[in-house]
Amino acid sequence: MLKLLALETTCDETAAAVIAENGDVLGSVVASQDALHSIFGGVVPEIAARAHLEQLLPVIEETLRRAECQLSDIDLIAVANTPGLAGSLLVGVVAAKSLALATGKPLVAINHLHAHIYACRLAAQKDVFPCVGLIVSGGHSSLYRCSSPTDFHYLGGTIDDAAGEAFDKAAALLGLPYPGGPAVSKAAEAGSPTAFDFPRPLLQDRERLDFSFSGLKTALRYAIAGPGNPEQLKAQLPPQTVADLAASFQAAVVDCLVEKSLLAVRRMKAKTLCVGGGVAANRLLRTKLQQACAKQQLELHIAPPELCTDNAVMGAIAWEKFRAGELSDLSLDAIPGVMRGA
Repeated sequence: MLKLLALETTCDETAAAVIAENGDVLGSVVASQDALHSIFGGVVPEIAARAHLEQLLPVIEETLRRAECQLSDIDLIAVANTPGLAGSLLVGVVAAKSLALATGKPLVAINHLHAHIYACRLAAQKDVFPCVGLIVSGGHSSLYRCSSPTDFHYLGGTIDDAAGEAFDKAAALLGLPYPGGPAVSKAAEAGSPTAFDFPRPLLQDRERLDFSFSGLKTALRYAIAGPGNPEQLKAQLPPQTVADLAASFQAAVVDCLVEKSLLAVRRMKAKTLCVGGGVAANRLLRTKLQQACAKQQLELHIAPPELCTDNAVMGAIAWEKFRAGELSDLSLDAIPGVMRGA
């Protein structure tokens, strides 16, 4: 049975996985950097890159151990080379090219965002293409028309903050810990989603498949500061107020994500919506998507929580590229930032 070694170092998770050609995950390891970045309230690129340098080889070794195989047993090397943080991407790309050169095995480049949608294919254990894909994470809120596992067309996305970034900033304003998504979601459990009337940016614009969360974050800041001086945040908010603010903020973000996704599905005349990325683990988002898709008789696939956050298992998309003959050579380079289109 052919085996793939996939590497993931696009942001702040160092991950590797060994995946058989039939999709079986033989071994997978993810080393989190949350503790390193928490004191800064967000990812620091230089710290992330250095951590990848320290963690990648031990992660690969542990992954091979769990897969009960040696590097010589690997038939294909894959790495996410776009989009992401420049320094983080380079660590993974250089490692993958070195392994491909040392072993003489083929090399495949992976688009990190496309792989998030492919996680839905892995979980469903059946073909989910064609579909509309929604990727929601700390750095990305993007919609794609996914004609096949190797044919993605960018439809729209955030014009400022991504959904996950907005949650991180909201958590900081509310005095909640990093990462912000889980913290805001937890606080929201005790709050009312209608306590504060936050805006739903671009929701009424039916021509654009874009998101905007920067203004929503500003509205939260003004709600915290209260009337008078919006630049002066209150030192400490009552717990119930924090819960209500978190619930109302979360509801606004989710409404935007759900409605724009459904608009994209209708515009593309699609029958299937696939959702991946760290924010896809949000319980309210999952519930609202399930309700909306059931109402409109759409097929919905959301990556399971363990495949929402960055991981190397979703690198199984490399098998699709391998079969399509989409191989890379040793000139492969990292492409940081947001890559729009295929």
